[in-house]
Amino acid sequence: MEYKMVCIDMDGTLLGKGKEISKESKKIIKEIHEKGVEIVVTTGRIYNNAAYYSHLLGVESPVIAANGAIVREKNTNKVIYEKPIETEECIKLVEKLYKMKMHFHFYTLDSIYCSNKLTELGTKLYMTKQIGYDNLKINYYVINNIEKWKDFFRKNHGKITKCIAFSMKPEKILKVKKQLDTFEGIVYYGSGKRSVEINSKGASKGNAVKALANYYGFKREEIMCIGDNENDLSMIEYAGVGVAMGNAIEPVKKLADYITDTNIENGVEKAIKKFFKL
Repeated sequence: MEYKMVCIDMDGTLLGKGKEISKESKKIIKEIHEKGVEIVVTTGRIYNNAAYYSHLLGVESPVIAANGAIVREKNTNKVIYEKPIETEECIKLVEKLYKMKMHFHFYTLDSIYCSNKLTELGTKLYMTKQIGYDNLKINYYVINNIEKWKDFFRKNHGKITKCIAFSMKPEKILKVKKQLDTFEGIVYYGSGKRSVEINSKGASKGNAVKALANYYGFKREEIMCIGDNENDLSMIEYAGVGVAMGNAIEPVKKLADYITDTNIENGVEKAIKKFFKL
């Protein structure tokens, strides 16, 4: 089979030691991209950070960010697909998070809005410092009042791509998930024991990959997806060939067509070599 598009998750997949892309992965990705294969960074991260890593790979393909809430051309800024969290859902969500005394932040395309200074500091430490590409810098803001949050959501209707809620107590995250089950307009993904990622219902990497496939006119069997975590399940299922990393969670491994090596051992490079017969 001739694969025309490869969608690659970032954390735990493309990123290895020190949250960097290995030379081996960069080389093989550049090689197949120059032959016409679309290389799509497909991540839960904010759009500007995803686009930054796509630039580091040296590819021209669109980017899938915020767990599939946004699919966008890097060079023209054309939005191919978007699924923002509705304003009323954001308001209900922030009321619930305040009531449960959670730390949280919300994404737009280029900015992260945090519930307090501690969340802002933690988020800045997690995000890789972006060198160059000033047009892709990430802005950080703190909103520490529930009424200010509501005003912010109303002024930014259609721009909220994702929310992440945090707690140092795993049992609190479980309680939050139970509460989120009562929301009709959202979906959530586990991202470790101390956080939960929240998107608009219908936002998923799988739906975003499907939208991009339709945009290009690619068939499912012409698409390869590589991932490791819960938010990758939908695209692994949709892909013509779904590849799980060696460090992937068990549900991803069970669903995948193939299990490659870990992110530390260049699993992405090895999978591409295998399926592109390089």
